[in-house]
Amino acid sequence: MKVVALIPARLGATRFPSKLLAPLKGKSVIRRTYESAVKCGLFDEVIVVTDSDEILEEIINAGGAAKKSKGTYESGTDRIAEIATDMDADVFVNVQGDEPFVQREPLAQLLQLFEGEDGEKVEVASLVQTLTDFAFIQDPNYVKVALDLKNNALFFSRSIIPYPRNKDISIHFYEHIGVYAFRKQALLNFTNWPMTPLEAAEKVECLRFLEHGVPIKMAVTQYMGVEIDTPEDIIRAEALMEKNGWE
Repeated sequence: MKVVALIPARLGATRFPSKLLAPLKGKSVIRRTYESAVKCGLFDEVIVVTDSDEILEEIINAGGAAKKSKGTYESGTDRIAEIATDMDADVFVNVQGDEPFVQREPLAQLLQLFEGEDGEKVEVASLVQTLTDFAFIQDPNYVKVALDLKNNALFFSRSIIPYPRNKDISIHFYEHIGVYAFRKQALLNFTNWPMTPLEAAEKVECLRFLEHGVPIKMAVTQYMGVEIDTPEDIIRAEALMEKNGWE
């Protein structure tokens, strides 16, 4: 199975402008994301896809692979689809540029969903982790996912899902980890569809698949690190690196 990792990297960000070029213990966030993806050893190719000359130069000067996207896009998935159109691969993996701690084990779990007889039916897959801190569960920066009994996504929301009306039972809350995997045709279908109503309301791109009736298979995994959404996340990420002795 040929697998290509594409890392969408937009320079602009509402909450944290130019966050992908922010320094994280001596290297930019986007460089750390790229190097982590390569280090996993799971991909035939790893390419950063960006709208920014600065990000392009950052990756190329570090010896990496990067391409400049031509269009203007609402989502990272739309951006990588432009590059994937002319590439041959069985599965494309969208590794968000603000995920500098991507690791081999969770990504291997993700790719296993495409294997075997059942895996042949999977068009789109992604990752979740369990959330236990109620401050994070309430935080709209953390996208929550409700799963069915077969670990297919029922809904993604920045609100609390499920709503804990019954206080007498144990409720599992899952956070969406910003890594997706697609069959090529599913990826191209996504970018040919206009933004859907729930996607526009929540600003969660994978809702576009659910609104078109495409199941998203989820793997429950351990947390991959810290997603960089705010300047405070840089502080959390550096603390995690120090705790684990990561260079």
